[in-house]
Amino acid sequence: MDTVELARYLIGKVVVHDTDAGRLSGRIVETEAYPVGDAAGHAFHGKTQRNRSLFLKRGHAYVYLSYGTSFLLNVTSELAGVGAGVLLRAIEPLEGIGEMMAASGGTTRLADLGRGPGRLTKALRVDLRQDGSDLCAAGPLWLGAVAQGNGGIGKSVRIGITRDVDRLLRFYEPGNAHVSGAKKLRQ
Repeated sequence: MDTVELARYLIGKVVVHDTDAGRLSGRIVETEAYPVGDAAGHAFHGKTQRNRSLFLKRGHAYVYLSYGTSFLLNVTSELAGVGAGVLLRAIEPLEGIGEMMAASGGTTRLADLGRGPGRLTKALRVDLRQDGSDLCAAGPLWLGAVAQGNGGIGKSVRIGITRDVDRLLRFYEPGNAHVSGAKKLRQ
């Protein structure tokens, strides 16, 4: 499975963070792929201290601080030593909604709690402490599956990038109220 396939595969899966305050989880409803050689990807210029987790084998967390304001959570997607990943852009909250509301900094609508990659990490209380975590092994931050299927998978251009902007590497569940972006990018 390559990066683009993983981005599609993750739609409908669940990301779980077991915290001291309880379990926080959400169904993944939107992702973006940043495959090998993608000029918009953090691995494009090679391995650095900041992006070293992006070069771990498939299934690890790559967490970074974006513009000094929001942590973003990615899933590594290739073999060890090959930098590529999938950005988790939005979740539909499932467990720990009260805790998510408390962590949101004022968000009052359920649909807004995990809409957008910065809100997603705030709701799940993910920060640099989870960088490098194995999401496929026992631990506080992990990926799982749910019995509920998704309503299909849409694709579009990615949001908020300036390089390789025309590539259809954003995947989402059409019509889901928790998906981010302009209305035309959610249908």
